[in-house]
Amino acid sequence: MHSSSEQFEIRDLHTHSEREDLLHLNNASARETSLLTRARFAQLIDTASIALFVPPSAALLLAFVHCDDYDGTHFGWFRRQMDRFIYVDRIVVGAARRRHGLARLLYREVFQQAARRDLGHVVCEVNVEPPNPMSDAFHSSLGFEEVGRATIDGGAKTVRYLCAQLEPRV
Repeated sequence: MHSSSEQFEIRDLHTHSEREDLLHLNNASARETSLLTRARFAQLIDTASIALFVPPSAALLLAFVHCDDYDGTHFGWFRRQMDRFIYVDRIVVGAARRRHGLARLLYREVFQQAARRDLGHVVCEVNVEPPNPMSDAFHSSLGFEEVGRATIDGGAKTVRYLCAQLEPRV
């Protein structure tokens, strides 16, 4: 975990024009996420209800609300399964900043936004093949549970669909 002297700030990527380093950050983790062109990265940011980053280019998170106009395959699977959710499409933390609590910080913001919007679920997918054991353990620690699986890219990739249920508001 990070020391108490280390402070991180979350910023809105929608209003941030310096995106090149964040695109490189994403593409350095393309095995776990997916390779993006500059145009596709900009399109995802513009479409995403939630686009966050930790400056300077330490981490990024893109998430879509169930009603966003997003063409992602996994997002479509969740849309067929449930009504109201936030789908975390990608979260990437730079190698030098891993194990500093940034992913947890970004997810905390997503859970807060889901609660404010009265959405009952935060969902995502994690690779089974190729395996991503650190991501599995991390998502489990946040209360995510498997709700389905899919094999894509001609069998090259298998994912687990995960869902964390928010506590109902009273």
